[in-house]
Amino acid sequence: MVRDRRAARDGRRAREFEAFVAGAGGRLLHAAALLTGEPTGDTEAAERLLTAALARTYARWDRLRGEDPYDHTRRTLAALFAHRGHRYRHPSGGTLARLTPQERLVLVLRLYEGVAEEQTAAALGLPAERVRAICTRAVTAMRSAAPRRGATGTPPSTGTPRSAGTPPSTGTSPSLGTPSSTGRPAATDAAGTGAAAGTGSGAGTGSGPGTGSGPGSGAEAGVAP
Repeated sequence: MVRDRRAARDGRRAREFEAFVAGAGGRLLHAAALLTGEPTGDTEAAERLLTAALARTYARWDRLRGEDPYDHTRRTLAALFAHRGHRYRHPSGGTLARLTPQERLVLVLRLYEGVAEEQTAAALGLPAERVRAICTRAVTAMRSAAPRRGATGTPPSTGTPRSAGTPPSTGTSPSLGTPSSTGRPAATDAAGTGAAAGTGSGAGTGSGPGTGSGPGSGAEAGVAP
């Protein structure tokens, strides 16, 4: 009897998690590739990073208690990248490859994910003013490298990011590309049903947690500048 209940619970968790990854995996993988500085089609490091983050989300699935698994996975992804930032100091070919790991992390959270400045600062353990300065510096660096149009020197428009806060006022923000899954998937909690199906993720999910090591949530401020 106990074994049957455990098997049913494990099966439900696996189905919910697979549905979540189907809906959120594409966007999360694109965010991971922006962090690692890899070009589209060559995202091996990003896939490893995302797989580690998803493994931690899976391991905590039954303890999320209504917390949005997307937010949890994003925080874990940021924490893992902050912890391993020294591995990604010299990428080549990616959209944000010219930026430092710390600049990439702040820019992805603020402009691609639309995380508010105060939330980004809290997640990274930095003052809000420092986050603002890093974001402004990163945007300026990307704008200076953008192809110029005619004599005006205006970089191409990037549209509106998925915003949950106000990005720094530095003119046109850099293009961070279009994720595989547009918009954010429907929230999935540990007791609910899976997220709306979207595009698949490049990172395999499997059913085993494979937690590994490293921080679980809350990015460290010690990303290489």
